[in-house]
Amino acid sequence: MQRIICGDHEAFATLVDRHLDALHGFVQRMLGNPADADDIVQDTFLRVWQKASLWRPKQAKVSTWLHSIAHNLCIDFHRRHKGEMVDITEVELIDPHQPADFRQQEEVAALVQAALQQLPESQSSAIILCHYQGMTNREAAEALNISVSALESLMARGRRKLKKILQAQSAELLGELE
Repeated sequence: MQRIICGDHEAFATLVDRHLDALHGFVQRMLGNPADADDIVQDTFLRVWQKASLWRPKQAKVSTWLHSIAHNLCIDFHRRHKGEMVDITEVELIDPHQPADFRQQEEVAALVQAALQQLPESQSSAIILCHYQGMTNREAAEALNISVSALESLMARGRRKLKKILQAQSAELLGELE
C-alpha cells in the first residue's frame, strides 16, 4: 500500500491480481449480477488508487478495507436501483452437460443466491463476508463498520430468515413434484 500511495503501478497491479477474484465474488453475491459486479469492482479499485493514503494499517487489513469500499458501493448501487435487481433464477446457470450431482449443487447454489438477495442488505453482507469470503467476525464487522456483537446479531437474524426462505422454496418444489 505504501508503494501504491507513491503511485507505483506495478504494486497496484499486484494488489488487483491478489484481491480481484475474492472481491468480485463478494460483489456478485451482493448484487446477483456479474456485469454490475464488474462495474462495482472496477470502481472499488479506482477508489483504492485515488485514495490509497486513507488506508490505516493499524485499523484494518487491506482485504478488509477493500471489502468495506466494495460494500459501500453495493449499498449505493442498491439505493440507486431499488426494485431493479436481476432475478438470477431466470438466468440459465445450469450446464446440462455436467454430471447430475454437479448440476444439483449448482441448482442449490442458485437457490441460496436468490434467497440471499431477499435478505436485507446488512444481513446478506454479514453472511457473505463470513461464509463466502471467509472473514472472521471481527474482520467482517470492521468491513461493515459495526461492532462484532451487531454483526453476530445480523448473522443470526439473516440465517433464520434464509432458513425460512429456503424451507418455503423446498415446500414449493416438493408440492410441484406431487
